[in-house]
Amino acid sequence: MVGMTVISCCAVFVCTLFLNYHLDIAGLDSQITSEYARIFYQAQVLSGKVVCIVSGGCLLVTTMVMLGFYIRHYIEVHGRELGILKALGYSRMRIAGGFWVMGLGVLLGAGAGFLLSFAIMPYFYQVQNQEKVLPEYTVHFHPILAALLVLLPALFFSLLAMGYGYLRLGRPVLDLLKGRAGESGKTQKDEESRKHSKPEKERSFLQEVRRSTVRSRSSLIFFIGFAAFCYASMMQMSFSMDELASRLMSVMVLTIGLILACVTLFLAITTVIHGNQKTIAMMRVFGYSFREMKGAVLGGYRPVAWIGFFLGTGYQYGLLKTVVTVVFEDVAGVPEYGFDVGAFVIALVSFGILYELIMAGYSGRIRKMPLKAIMEGE
Repeated sequence: MVGMTVISCCAVFVCTLFLNYHLDIAGLDSQITSEYARIFYQAQVLSGKVVCIVSGGCLLVTTMVMLGFYIRHYIEVHGRELGILKALGYSRMRIAGGFWVMGLGVLLGAGAGFLLSFAIMPYFYQVQNQEKVLPEYTVHFHPILAALLVLLPALFFSLLAMGYGYLRLGRPVLDLLKGRAGESGKTQKDEESRKHSKPEKERSFLQEVRRSTVRSRSSLIFFIGFAAFCYASMMQMSFSMDELASRLMSVMVLTIGLILACVTLFLAITTVIHGNQKTIAMMRVFGYSFREMKGAVLGGYRPVAWIGFFLGTGYQYGLLKTVVTVVFEDVAGVPEYGFDVGAFVIALVSFGILYELIMAGYSGRIRKMPLKAIMEGE
């Protein structure tokens, strides 16, 4: 829920800032007389729409994926308790109804983002019209935005959580009680596919652990890749904002990118370690070193992180190139945008350092895990 709250806050913060700005300058249309001012006005409106669609849409999809992952993970971990409730006569709808609380996390994040945007909105308006191209305008509160960006998302995610929970709980009670909440119907198919598949190359134990860890937590591939994607795209984009927009936009883009990357990465790695406690304990009993355990449990996700980083690099270049050549095509004084090699190198080196530091920090949890508590299932 922490991740959903943070992502909702960032999404609503950006969308409120630009949508409120769009609504406040919409009334200036009749007051604009010069051709240059009209082109500037149209560019401002179009750029706001692009930012809201791209950032809001991307973060909406991410929050939906995170919601689905959390509910699925919760049902897998608490399958026995949920199975007991079903055995006692609780209906699927009644149990799934408890997932409405996921909307509360979205409500808190969206509300925080909405209020935060109004805190800096006066300065944002001043920066947007610092050359006085458009007539004077001030900040106004639009209740429709509060409803669309705060209340509606909270209701949507509450209903989505209950609906997805209802579907995931459609398992036989015995499967839930035996801890097979997410595996019903898959065992026979997997067995058949193994029978008809070609023999695979024999792997070492550590290679098998690394491979099975990634496959058993395949949903986390998205989150780790997304964290790297956010870091690469936002970090490099912030270097271009000084020239293309303003210092304020540069700081906003950098801050949001770092928050999203760090929060998503922390949540993903925490889930990996928590879900592989018994594997780690077994490896310690067999005498594997700390370095070998770290590589087997966490090493398999490193290629995913770098793929996400390079995808984020291509995304930010394509997005900014499109905005400059299409949105601001007729606006004078906009510099030509090209790939910033210096920003790429800085982002590449800093991401490598940050990723390895986070991995090293969380690896310490592997070393400190009490073996007896893990084996007893506490």
